Amino acid sequence: MMHRFNVVGRRFLSTHRLILPTNPKLLTRIPILRPLSNNTTLSQSELLTEYKSKTQTSVSLETLLDTGSGKLLHASRFPQAEADRLKLSTHERTVMQIASFLRHELPVRLAHRATELRDLPYGLSDSPSIKHVASWYEESFFDILDCPEINTMQDADQIARALQGIYSRHAETLVTVAQGLIEFRKMKLANKGNKGNEPLHEYKEVHAFLDDFFLHRIGVRMLIGQYLEIREPPRAGYVGMVCTSTSAYQAIKEASDHARFMCERQFGDAPYVEIKGRTDLTFSYVPSHLYYMLFEILKNSMRATVEHHSTESDPFPELPDVRVVISDGEDNEDVVIKVSDEGGGFPRSHMKRIFSYLYTTAGNNTVTNSAELKDFGIEGPLAGLGYGLPISRAYARYFGGDLSLVPMEGWGTDAFLHLSRLYDHREPLP
Repeated sequence: MMHRFNVVGRRFLSTHRLILPTNPKLLTRIPILRPLSNNTTLSQSELLTEYKSKTQTSVSLETLLDTGSGKLLHASRFPQAEADRLKLSTHERTVMQIASFLRHELPVRLAHRATELRDLPYGLSDSPSIKHVASWYEESFFDILDCPEINTMQDADQIARALQGIYSRHAETLVTVAQGLIEFRKMKLANKGNKGNEPLHEYKEVHAFLDDFFLHRIGVRMLIGQYLEIREPPRAGYVGMVCTSTSAYQAIKEASDHARFMCERQFGDAPYVEIKGRTDLTFSYVPSHLYYMLFEILKNSMRATVEHHSTESDPFPELPDVRVVISDGEDNEDVVIKVSDEGGGFPRSHMKRIFSYLYTTAGNNTVTNSAELKDFGIEGPLAGLGYGLPISRAYARYFGGDLSLVPMEGWGTDAFLHLSRLYDHREPLP
């Protein structure tokens, strides 16, 4: 039987208890929802479709900084006179302004992702893991719709609790989608007689979707994380998740320490990292994003260096350093970080594959089934999922930057990480 919601006045009245499976062992009741329009009957699927038809609103790093610091309160639903009547502090007005934006924006973004996950090419949507991720987005969509309009701090507190649950629910999305791609790979290999069994890294439609999906996922987590951080006591030099004096040198140092730890654990040895250039440089950025990108680049460089120089007769040779250069000028458009290794490089013909989610040069590892394996953890395998570089490029592009590789086959690879200093770059949303 199809479950439908009858719109009456200002609320949906559910005519049935609607059950939405979120995983094989959990069933969650969809909460009471607010209407899209009066005198309309909408099913769960129609609700998602209705919100997917709405336009997503992109933001910029500049907007995050200005909104989080209260510089855009003049555009708030609560003008100063109303704020004075309600005895709202500047911080409370800022929290409520951001909460109100998320209450309207997040259902649109979540609906886009949920419906896209249900309609992927080549049968990818049939993967159990992809279905699991789709159910997370659907559940999160209804969680936000169940929150009231933001008229009081109590309303802002309620949506904060919902967002904390959503943030935790989606924490393992990268790992779960990786498992879905492994399932997809196995399905394709088992159906060799069917059309469409070209090498997996050539499934262009799948890769186009994954590029968009992960870029947009970064946006959702950025908006939620920024709001939750804004609610916390302020930290010096931070506006939410954005550090106004991010140190490229410190990010490289931290990422290289963790990458060396993983490399030594995997191979028993690791090259050192030499850092040159503008080691004093600071700029406004999200430190966790910068760390993730540098960690993935350095991890790849270290692995390639060890594998290229180690032999059976000399398993622990003297390894050349991985060299990092920080380049910047006050008038430059970008902060550029170059990572150079002597890991043997790769054929130029492989360039298109390097940023493929289904291509890896480090073997065919499987996803560890562990609650400790999170998107930003350092406990996973050193390489093998074919995920690090395309995700890192998505992080760079989120704020108008980019990541590119220049190989010298037989010698090594130069990775160029561009971070835009033009803070008005908006999210690349459709």
